[in-house]
Amino acid sequence: MPPVTAGGPARPAPPADKRKSVTGTRKIVAAGFLLPALVLLGALVVYPIGYSLYRSFFDQSGGGFAGLGNYVEIFTDDTILTAVKNNAIWVVVAPTVSTALGLIFAVLTERVRWGTAFKLIVFMPMAISMLAAGIIFRLVYEQDPERGVANAVWVGVHDTFAESAGFPRARPLPVHPLEAAGGGAFITKEPVSAGTPVRIPLVGVAPAKMPSDAQPAKTAEPGDGKIHGTAWLDFTRGGGGKPNVVDTKELGLKGIEVEAVKDGKVVAEARAGADGTFTLPASADGALLRLPADNFREPYNGVNWLGPNLVTPAIIGSYVWMWAGFAMVLIAAGLASVPRELMEAARVDGANEWQVFRRITVPLLAPVLAVVLVTLMINVLKIFDLVFIIAPGSSQDDANVLALQLYRSSFGTDADLGLGSAIAVLLLLLVLPVMFFNIRRMRRETRQ
Repeated sequence: MPPVTAGGPARPAPPADKRKSVTGTRKIVAAGFLLPALVLLGALVVYPIGYSLYRSFFDQSGGGFAGLGNYVEIFTDDTILTAVKNNAIWVVVAPTVSTALGLIFAVLTERVRWGTAFKLIVFMPMAISMLAAGIIFRLVYEQDPERGVANAVWVGVHDTFAESAGFPRARPLPVHPLEAAGGGAFITKEPVSAGTPVRIPLVGVAPAKMPSDAQPAKTAEPGDGKIHGTAWLDFTRGGGGKPNVVDTKELGLKGIEVEAVKDGKVVAEARAGADGTFTLPASADGALLRLPADNFREPYNGVNWLGPNLVTPAIIGSYVWMWAGFAMVLIAAGLASVPRELMEAARVDGANEWQVFRRITVPLLAPVLAVVLVTLMINVLKIFDLVFIIAPGSSQDDANVLALQLYRSSFGTDADLGLGSAIAVLLLLLVLPVMFFNIRRMRRETRQ
């Protein structure tokens, strides 16, 4: 007997085959709406995956069955092995560093008044495409300090603690009283005496490269038993000067180091002033004057960021610059939902800020950190743009990754679609475990 309600007997439940779906439509209607999406999914995702798997078992021409030959080549070819190794470095380093920086930024900017502005600045690189970011960092990592920002800063810091050579290409002419002393140094041909002013002329320095505060060279005056001399650029702009003679338009070699050498030992040393003059004590009488090689060494030119050894870390740095803001925004959103009562209770119990962060904040943010980390891991497995644009041709093999190798193998000069398809399948197999982990975690959170 059907149950009776206040409004009368309840209506019997409809047969199972006539029930409507949750959306209020019959299943055939729902399937009709889903069909276009399923067709597109099959055409754009399922079919390419299936064909790539099929094509990976054939040779370069596509007419001969290669079996597992293409997969064997992946793990025997040195270039592709480098790509696999670099992908492993990317997966471990880039997501970890980006997530760690995002966590630090989110926590540290939570209490400052200008935190929102800082987050906006950090997140701003996300608005730039990978192509534009690659071009930017290709310029940042230029070897020439006058063009590359990274080396300009690095050289500036280096020169603050280590004085740079002032005259890297200076040299004497055959008519000058100097000769090569080995190791890049120069020495006078004859010993010097206190009664005769010493002349040390050099050429090979562009006037524009001279010290900005260099003054017109001045002939030294002998006297007081000491050695007096002049070191100058023996070159008159516009011509007209005489060799081995201090002319009025010629500049002194400010800062050049001069050593007095007797019996192979340095007995005195001095540096030239702005007008090129220098003075040595009386103990230098009868010595040979030597210009050490340090005066002429090439100036420090910074770090070869895009060389074989540093190109991968340099490109990872550009990736972190872009994606640390993404991690920060997601973590900051999760941090906003963390119960403040737990933190305050820990502080009342005597915990310091580091203990609160390590034992309360990080564990409560673990689900958000996992989302960010997994998302970035999937993203870096497909990294292509930054490596292709930033790495120069000379070191592109050293910065190679699987996505770039897929492009080179499939569309390069000697295209091999069989090998390219095998690399594509390998990339898919590497992404699938991370995707399954993410889906499983999301389902677990939904049940909770």
